[in-house]
Amino acid sequence: MKGDMYIARSSDKGILEKAEHGGVVTSLLKFALESKGVDAVVAVKARDGNRYDGIPVLITEPEKVMETSGTLHCVSPNIARFLKEYLAGASSMKIAVVVKPCDAKAIVELAKREQINLGNLLLIGVNCTGTLPSVKAKVMFKEQFEVEPSDVVSEDIEDNELIIRLKDGSEKKKDLAELEQKGYGRRENCRRCETNIPVMADIACGKWGTTDKKSSFIEVCSEKGSQFIEAAIGAGFITVEQPTTDAIENRKKKDEAARELAQQWQQRDFATLEKLSRDEKFNYWSEQFNHCVKCYGCRDACPICYCRHCILEADRGFITPGEVPPNVMFPMVRITHVMDSCVNCGQCQDACTMELPLSRLIFLLSKKIGAIFNYEPGMDATKLPPLRTVTDQELSLSGVEVTV
Repeated sequence: MKGDMYIARSSDKGILEKAEHGGVVTSLLKFALESKGVDAVVAVKARDGNRYDGIPVLITEPEKVMETSGTLHCVSPNIARFLKEYLAGASSMKIAVVVKPCDAKAIVELAKREQINLGNLLLIGVNCTGTLPSVKAKVMFKEQFEVEPSDVVSEDIEDNELIIRLKDGSEKKKDLAELEQKGYGRRENCRRCETNIPVMADIACGKWGTTDKKSSFIEVCSEKGSQFIEAAIGAGFITVEQPTTDAIENRKKKDEAARELAQQWQQRDFATLEKLSRDEKFNYWSEQFNHCVKCYGCRDACPICYCRHCILEADRGFITPGEVPPNVMFPMVRITHVMDSCVNCGQCQDACTMELPLSRLIFLLSKKIGAIFNYEPGMDATKLPPLRTVTDQELSLSGVEVTV
């Protein structure tokens, strides 16, 4: 049932040998296909074996699931956008999807906008404390770890250390905070992310709470997830045991430590900005937007943007065609359209050709709106976005008094 927890590992020796942390996710995907519980699975695969270039793939044959086993920390594909744009919101297929917390949150927000059919999806969540930008990661491995990027076979983040494993079986470790102070390490949005365990998915899998590298900790987060896990156990695809009290507490403490680190990064990111006056803030962001080339990359990458006829297109008449940089209303309109539901995935900033700190501003505004309306994007599929919802209580107000 929802809330159940397990220490699990694959029953398949081949999967155990190749996959990480007991091969649980790989076995669950294989079971989902073989049992005909889904029509396909969506996971991430290294393109041509290059772990710095990963792509989402749609798999319908159980034997091909092994191609997606293992973690790719140096890629961050846009899973929610992939489902919406290329699989038509999963309206006609039942799909099991492997998701990080920000992927799951974006899928939940799109479901609220009727862009994704959540009923046809089984969300298999994996814990995440951050991904690494691929280009900077390769530079970091050369300059900080003094290894060739092609020699790195896996990465891990554990107890505030970045650990890499090489082809020869050796490991190298560096303090993550020191690396990030130098401009390396995780993507900016990942540093300030407080959601490490994807409890908004149907099940959440991760290494926290385990004592060896051949098992995973599973938390059941929905009734759909409960039925799926029970069926997988009954079919013999995974073996499970109950976690000890110490294991559960260890998992909780690691999550709390990661959240505290994220909050520290938020304070660093926003301390200077928060001290500025309203006019100074406007001038700062106006200067940033003066570098915009109106490539539409931020809009096209954002998983929450869904309008088929965008008001920012030249033929709509709101923004002057050919004007670069565009009027400040160009970025401001896009930001106001998504800021109540920003899931801090960082896709907009990744796509920005001018490297504007877009996700920083949208995240900051999203946090402020969330505090006002007691709303956290992507966490609850039944709770509608605050700026698109009017409650009965609000409709009964005779007037509104705003205090600045």
